[in-house]
Formats: sequence, structure tokens, C-alpha cells
Amino acid sequence: MEGQMRAPTRAKNKAPAPMQITAEQILREAAERQEDVFEPPKQRITDPEELAAFRLRKRKGFEDALRLNRHNMNHWLRYARFEEEQREFDRARSVFERALQIDHRDQKLWLAYADMEMRNRHVNAARNVWDRAVTLLPRVETLWFRYAYMEEMLGNVAGCRAVFERWMKWEPADHAWTSYVRMEVRHGDVDAARAVFRRYVDCHQVPRAYLRWAKFEERQGATDLARAVFQAALEELREDLVSGDLFAAFAAFEQRQGEYERARVIFKYAIDFEALSADERADLRARHAAFEKTHGDRASVERVLLEKKRAQYEREVAAEPAQYDHWFDYARLEETLGKENAPRVRAVYDRAVAAVPPAPEKRLWRRYIYLWIKYAVFEEMVAQDFDRAREVLARARKVIPHEKFTFSKIWVLSAHFEVRRGRLDAARKLLGAAIGRAPKDKSFKAYIQLELQLGEIDRCRALYQKYLQWAPEKSSAWIAMADLEKSLGEHERVRAILELAVDQPLLDMPELVWKSYIDFEAEVDEDGERVRALYRRLLDRTKHVKVWLSWARWESTASSLEKSREVFQEAHDHFKAEGLKVERLAVLEAWLACMRDLGADDEVAAVEGMMPKRVKKRRAVLAEDGTDGGWEEYYDYLYPEDQKVRPSLKILEMAHQWKRQKLGEGEATEA
Repeated sequence: MEGQMRAPTRAKNKAPAPMQITAEQILREAAERQEDVFEPPKQRITDPEELAAFRLRKRKGFEDALRLNRHNMNHWLRYARFEEEQREFDRARSVFERALQIDHRDQKLWLAYADMEMRNRHVNAARNVWDRAVTLLPRVETLWFRYAYMEEMLGNVAGCRAVFERWMKWEPADHAWTSYVRMEVRHGDVDAARAVFRRYVDCHQVPRAYLRWAKFEERQGATDLARAVFQAALEELREDLVSGDLFAAFAAFEQRQGEYERARVIFKYAIDFEALSADERADLRARHAAFEKTHGDRASVERVLLEKKRAQYEREVAAEPAQYDHWFDYARLEETLGKENAPRVRAVYDRAVAAVPPAPEKRLWRRYIYLWIKYAVFEEMVAQDFDRAREVLARARKVIPHEKFTFSKIWVLSAHFEVRRGRLDAARKLLGAAIGRAPKDKSFKAYIQLELQLGEIDRCRALYQKYLQWAPEKSSAWIAMADLEKSLGEHERVRAILELAVDQPLLDMPELVWKSYIDFEAEVDEDGERVRALYRRLLDRTKHVKVWLSWARWESTASSLEKSREVFQEAHDHFKAEGLKVERLAVLEAWLACMRDLGADDEVAAVEGMMPKRVKKRRAVLAEDGTDGGWEEYYDYLYPEDQKVRPSLKILEMAHQWKRQKLGEGEATEA
């Protein structure tokens, strides 16, 4: 069908051809078969009449072509070239003049006109052409260059200088001035070249003009004049025009002259020059570092490297002011210089802490708050300005949004600072303000620890009471208060505190409170009845296997083997009744290990007889949507006592086995 696309043709035989053709053979064959280029026959003119007829025919052809397209300058150029070949210079000039009347701004036309006059040694005519050309097209540099070149080749130095002077009035580009300078140098007039350079830098107030002048003076061996040129550049140029290349060239010049101190001063001045860009300063620092490594001592090299790192950190903190790791590195760099560099360190820290996180979210403030801490530590330990350290900590407490969150470490560090300064009342006020304004565990613990070290027990008790009123679910607070009373020998207070703790409706870690209570009674109760009562109360709340095992182990170490056996047996019976096979196994394993440690061989044998057999089973799995999810394997424990109780299961299993054997025999008979 026409609408269907035809399938691409596939090569049936992909084997290589017996004769291979190379690209070289193809090109050679194409060259051999190429036809010869047609060459018109050469015309020989033998008499003047034939020459006149030839000229007339050629001129007629040129004139006809010009009548068709008079704006095509190539026709005019070929016409003028023909007249020049015929040595008809007046006719050639007439052709050029007619062409210039059509387009006098075509520089190719002027160049061809002047070249025709120069080829035929018509010097004055060439001068006239060049003079007319540069008058009409003063911005075309090629015309000026060719004009000046012609005068210099003719040995007319004064005329060449006059051409350059006319050109300089138009304030041309750099290479025009440098060409003028080179012309003066070629003819040995160095003072005139310097005067040209002076006019050049007055015309072009840019660093490259001064650099060319300084390089010229250095080549002439005038070191003082070259240095004066560099200094004039720094004095005369506007600050926004001064570039890093100018400073680098000045320093390199002083290095070549062996004036290393001058070069060092130039580098320092350039690095501190505010008008330079960051990239230019970085390049100057790299050059300064290389200079100091070559010509400086150890102190100067370290100073340069310090400036380089300082510039790097300045760029980083300017790009990311909220990236506090950069501020830490910057401050650490400044702190390495010691107490003498304290103003710079303070300036860095003040800029760092001014970069407050954008939102009152604690995750954004965690790194920021350490800036204040390190600032205060520096003021106290390095600068030893204690009033400033106190002020820094106060500013830190003020900037934190305590209504949203707080940082206990700031309050605690402030209090410890006041303690070190011998102001206990101020420390107590700070910690009291922390507890009253933004209470946290760390604030309570730090305040209690301070009073405990001072021996103020009543204050500690009062603080613990406030702590527990604020967070009655804190198990660690109850335990810490009980430990305080236990260290004082107040056993009744300990019991009262722990009783209050275990009676709390909600605790974050109640097991720790019960353990602390049991351990305390185990230490002070001689007959152990209080401990057993506590274990029994705990079992009334939870039947966890760890409680049973802890009680049994305590009985094995504190009382007798018989009581330990009773606890193990009671635990085993409980989990057996509940059908919890894993917990039951844990009880048996702990029972067996305990009996082995006590050396009760009879008990070991009895417990080993109670140990279950682990078997692998399969069970169906249901997916979340209720569909069949396949089968999974799991481990089950078969206890000997359970197998004796249910003999019918054994009989049923034997019946299934007999049926499978019968089915197997029937299939074998049919086969």
C-alpha cells in the first residue's frame, strides 16, 4: 500500500568482499579521471593598432560592467589595475577618483590607490592620497600606520613624526601611542619617547598605560624613573581604576631591583587597599606568600599565611553568615595570637553573635549558642577580663527566646563563673532565675550539686521538692533524692520518698524506682521480709519474667535454696498456666543456671527434665487486606509435661502416619 512505509533493506550477505578498495585508490582514480582545466589561448599583440584595439575592448568591458553595477568596488579596482599595467597612470588615477566619488569611505579603495602610487614611485602623489585619506577617515588606524610607515621608509623622520602628531590629536588607542614611541626609540630620541609616554598616560588614565611606561623606563635602565612612574600611577589614578596588576608589577619591579623591603611594603599596602576586589586581593596575597617564602624569615611567612587564612575566612563568612562553623574557625585563628590580639578576637565574636538564627527553633540555635560560650571563655581564660565575660554571658541570656526554649548550659556556666569569682549569692540568683523562668533537669541538678558541695542539706531538700513538683514523673529525681537521704542515714526518709515514688500514677522509668527501693531494703533489712513484700507488690502490678528472675536470684543469695526453688516453681507454674512458652523457657534456663552455681545436682537433673524440645513449624500468614500471604517458618517449644497431658495428640499423629503409608503402598501396586 502507498500509505505504508517500506521496511529498510537489509544486507543478505555481510561477509567481506574478496577485493578490498582503499580510500587512497578511490582518490587516485578520481584524480586520474579528472578533466583538464580549460585555459584560454594566449593573445600576442604585435603592433600599436592591435594594442589600441585591445585596450579599447578591455575598457569597454570595464565600462559596461560599471554601468551595470557601479557600487561593486572590485570592478573599479580591476579597472584601475588594468590601467596601471598599461602604464596609463593618469587614466588609473581617473578610475580611482571616479570610484572615490561613489564611496569615499571605502578604506580598501584608498589603500589600493596609495599602493599604486607607491609601487610606481610617485611619492608626492602617494602623500596626497594618504593625506586625503586620513583627513576623511581619521578613525581608520590602518591608513595612519601605512602613511607613517611610508614616510619612515623614505627616511623622512620629520614627516613621520608629523603624521604621528596629527594622529595623536585624535586620541587613538594604545598601540598607536606605542608605535609612536617605538619610532622615536628607533631613531635614538629617548627623551621624545618619554614625552610621548607622558602624553599617552594623560590621554589614557588606565593602569596599562603606566605599566607600559614603567616597562620602557626599566628597559632603558632608568630605575629611578621607572619607580617614579609607578608612584605617579598610584597618585594620579582614581581609586576605582587602580588594579591589582599595577601593585603586582610594582612589587615585582622592586624585587628585580633587590629592594625587598620596598616590595614587602607595597604588598601590605595593596592588600589593605579597599578599592581592590576580593579576587585581586586573593591574588596579591598568594603573590605575597610566594615572595615571603623566597625572601622572608619565619615570622614574616607565618604572618603572610595568617593574612591569607584571614582573607579566606572573611570570604566564607560573607558568603554564609549563618554557617557558624566558619565563625568558629575564624575565631580560633585569631585566638592563636594570644592576649595581644584580643581586639581582633572580640571583633570576630561580635560579628559572629550578630548573625542571630532566622527563626526561634532550637535546632537552629544549637551551634549559635556555642559562639557565646566560647566568647565568654576567651574573655575569662585568655583575656582575663572578668567584667567583659560577665557582660557576654548576660547578653547571651538576653538574646535567647526563653518563652520558646532555653539552654540550661548558659545558666549553669553563668552560675559557675560567679562561683569562681566568689559571688555565691549571684550564682544562687542565676540558678533560681533559671528554675523560675525556664526550668529544666540540668538547671535543677546543677543547683542541687552546688548546694550539696556547700553542705546546704536543707536547701538541697527544698530544691528536690521543687524539682519533683515540677516533674513528678522523673524517676531519676526520686532516686537522687532518696540517695541523698540514704547518704545521710535517714532510712525512714528514704522509705517515705520511695513509697511516694512507687505510688505515682505515671513514671517515665518505674522499674528503676522499684529496683532502687528493693536494693535499699536489701541493704538495711536483715530478715528480708520487706524485700519479699516489695517483690510481691511489684508482681501484683506486673508479671514480667525479669521480676520473677530477680526475686529468685535474690533468694538464692540472701536466704536459702528452698525459697529460691519456690520462687522459680511459682514463676514456672504462672507462665505454664498463661501459655507463654518463651518466658517459661527463660525461667527454666535461669533456674538451671542457678542450681548449677549452687551445686544442687538433684535439682539440676530435675530442671533438665523439664526443658522443652525446640521444633521448626510452619503456619499460614494473612496479608493486611485479609488475603492469603503464604507460609512462614517459626520455632515452637514442646515441653515434656504438656506431651504427657495430651496423649490423644500422639495417637492422632500415629493414625495420620499409618494413612500415609497405606496411600503409598496403593500407588506402588497400581504402578
